[in-house]
Amino acid sequence: MVKRKNFPLRIDPKLYEALETWSKDEFRSVNSHIEFLLRESLKKAGRMPKKEERNAEED
Repeated sequence: MVKRKNFPLRIDPKLYEALETWSKDEFRSVNSHIEFLLRESLKKAGRMPKKEERNAEED
């Protein structure tokens, strides 16, 4: 099992509502959808460590 880092996130309520709607459409929790979006952004920017890329593909 992959160990996860916990941290508080302050977010604008309107932004959270939009994320909540989007995550429901994708059948994900808000937390997992945020992680998905961050991971995709890191890949697109070429900043995803290679080891993490392989682990994400296995999930």
